[in-house]
Amino acid sequence: MCDICVMNAVKDKMLSRRSFFKSAAAVGAAAAVGSSMTGTAAMAAGHGSVTDMTHTLDADFPTYFGESQFSMESKFNFAEHHFNLNQFTVNEHTGTHVDAPLHFSADGKSVDEIPVSNLIAPLCVIDIAARAAEDADTMVTPDDIKAWIAANGEIPDNACVAMHSGWAAHVGSDKFRGFDGKAQHYPGFHIEAAKMLMEETGATSIGVDTLSLDHGMSADFATHYAWLPSGRFGIENLANLDKVPAAGATLIVGAPKHRGGTGGPARIFAMV
Repeated sequence: MCDICVMNAVKDKMLSRRSFFKSAAAVGAAAAVGSSMTGTAAMAAGHGSVTDMTHTLDADFPTYFGESQFSMESKFNFAEHHFNLNQFTVNEHTGTHVDAPLHFSADGKSVDEIPVSNLIAPLCVIDIAARAAEDADTMVTPDDIKAWIAANGEIPDNACVAMHSGWAAHVGSDKFRGFDGKAQHYPGFHIEAAKMLMEETGATSIGVDTLSLDHGMSADFATHYAWLPSGRFGIENLANLDKVPAAGATLIVGAPKHRGGTGGPARIFAMV
């Protein structure tokens, strides 16, 4: 058989196979849509919207230490290589990120060991923004937790209890870090509030819209040292807590999964 005949025969066979697979894919997609209609409707009934709780990370994002802890370099670009690829370097505790138990303990769970069931959590938002506007050093206290419970009911098991201080609005300014030359100034969780959540509720995570679970002036990281070694985790630099209800939302924590990590930047969103 001549070369051209062989090529045409192969081409016809490939086109025939392609048509077969396209038809099969169309049938499969139709079946999938039909089978998922019930699940989709059920999800819509429970959650009507999704809110991004994550700040965009770049080299200018404020950090606890004051210096940039994120950099990104282009290794391949579309003009030269016909695809894009960047390489980035980041401190684990930069941007919107998770604090794993290992962050403040000798042998706690690393970020890859956090149970995935704990990464989907009822979200409880404690709003202290009005108080924080007057006092940058204010903290979430047991009284704030009691007030939330009085208004919303008991804190659910596996909940993430998050502090809304209004600090996310200051990300682009020096106020976010609040450094006065000696100490930082922004709200956080009081140690007694952390203890109350540990002893009286089934919460497995706490979150803040600031740089630290502890308030900025803390010199001993008491909340970190109480909360994280207990096997619970934290989330820092949350965004958009003012756009979700005090109760009723479900938090999805897209935690990183690098072996032995003490935490890491995460994509976090709330289904409301």
